[in-house]
Amino acid sequence: MQRYLSTLARILLAQVFLLQIVMLIIGFFSNPDGYQQYQAGLGSLGLPGIFAPLIILVQLVGGLALFLGFKTKFFAILMAIYAIIISLLLHLPVLHYWAIAGGLLLLALNPVTAFSLDNLKKS
Repeated sequence: MQRYLSTLARILLAQVFLLQIVMLIIGFFSNPDGYQQYQAGLGSLGLPGIFAPLIILVQLVGGLALFLGFKTKFFAILMAIYAIIISLLLHLPVLHYWAIAGGLLLLALNPVTAFSLDNLKKS
């Protein structure tokens, strides 16, 4: 039972990052200047334009890795660090992102979940 609850936790945590990517992509395609506006928004927070593709890449790769259960422990720790840093840099709701980071750290402590690529490699 614990493996299935851990799987649910892994998928729910992954969707936080994947849904943000989906919303960004929808925004990019619905507005011809969407990506430039995204870069400008990050620039208004003091981040150079290079952070736009890096944020997208980290969220996409990390979210997919968590969703699929690929190197779960590594990506859970990576995304926890990312959640804390991004909440501070972008002035996002700190307690929300730190709570997400806490869930990711618990996932890192219990990375063995059902329906994951990590389990397929061991078989």
